[in-house]
Amino acid sequence: MSRRHREATNVADATLTFEEGTVRVESDADLPHAETDARSKTQRAPGFRYAALREALDRRGIDYEDSVLDAPDLPDVVSTYELREYQRDALAAWDDAGRRGVLELPTGSGKTVIGLKAIEELQTATLVVVPTIDLLEQWRGELESEFGVPVGQLGGGEQTVEAITVSTYDSAYLRADELGDRFGLAVFDEVHHLGGEGYRDIARLLAAPARMGLTATFERPDGAHEVVAQLVGERVYAIDPDELAGDHLAPYDIKRLEVELTPAERERYEEANEVFTDYLATSNIRMQSGSDYRELVKRSGSDPRAREALLAKQRAREVMMNSEGKVEALESVLADHRDDRVIVFTAHNDLVYRLSERFLLPAITHQTGAAERREILGRFRDGDYSRIVTSNVLDEGVDVPDANVAVVLSGSGSEREFTQRLGRILRPTEDDRPALLYEVVSAETAEERVAERRR
Repeated sequence: MSRRHREATNVADATLTFEEGTVRVESDADLPHAETDARSKTQRAPGFRYAALREALDRRGIDYEDSVLDAPDLPDVVSTYELREYQRDALAAWDDAGRRGVLELPTGSGKTVIGLKAIEELQTATLVVVPTIDLLEQWRGELESEFGVPVGQLGGGEQTVEAITVSTYDSAYLRADELGDRFGLAVFDEVHHLGGEGYRDIARLLAAPARMGLTATFERPDGAHEVVAQLVGERVYAIDPDELAGDHLAPYDIKRLEVELTPAERERYEEANEVFTDYLATSNIRMQSGSDYRELVKRSGSDPRAREALLAKQRAREVMMNSEGKVEALESVLADHRDDRVIVFTAHNDLVYRLSERFLLPAITHQTGAAERREILGRFRDGDYSRIVTSNVLDEGVDVPDANVAVVLSGSGSEREFTQRLGRILRPTEDDRPALLYEVVSAETAEERVAERRR
């Protein structure tokens, strides 16, 4: 993927240059994806169209000079990892797709290793983009350990650029213009984040012709994965956890535990739910999609009844997600798994702290400082702690030590969230214990439908 320069006998028929996140083409040919700039009498296209423009010139047999990439030299890098069969298949599928596309593999299946092998294969300057500081540190440590070269870092209090650089999405967004021509390969970890409105500009402004997206769950409920496919490439490989369970991931089972609301909880739930459903019956809102919920929120700004319905929905949700029956179910699960490593997931911080106090569980939420979180996870990894409780802060982007039991007390209807929580217990353990996920659901509530939807 080194920079190519085509020269005709005299003067090239076209010239490609890079400026402020766009590729400028000096050519009389009418090229796809490009718009004519009347001022400069050239054609321009967003950086991510660079590879497509070169392909169009090649197809038409047009000689061109290409000075788009200004990538620093990359020392020869070699990874000691040996790819498993499914990892080789994933990398081959990406190669066959023109070295563009998204790879969807379960948490714990070694997506990072595939990215390392892509860098080794292409031997080109590479930008790795990640959503969190934890992943930033993990990728940098892995790259430095494997390749033995300096690795740049954008984020976490450091701003250095090397031939191989790891950046948070936030830092890459802020510096996308200046980074646009520096890399031949861009690797987007947890690539579904790229569907966010602002983050899209990272991929749009980068000229990197080779692009790899890594994720355990590509599709987004808002449909923004279609935008990601335009910027990075289509999903070219996917494998289900069931296909790896027992060989490369721990065999697993999922058990649903239904608990009853107490009489007092049932009364509060039904009362709040009735306020909500009564409003829906007269408002022409069916709550069948995210847009319906957004319409309710919009109306709540000016309609008192809509606001009361929204608040009532929240009250009902809190009752069913934080019921006393769930706490009792957790007590039973913890008693049954005294010798296992257990992660308890909830949707609300309040329940995290309630459970932490009742069962003396180390707690991790968004309010937990980075140093304290590292200490808790470190002790969990070393075996000092055998169980922790958390809200959705550990769903992704954090290196969570091996566990073999997960308890989902509450969550959203998101398939992504469920898949990520399951993935936290799928890494094989030294004693080959199977993984077990408990899904605790309040009976005869909307939570039953939520649980079915995320399945």
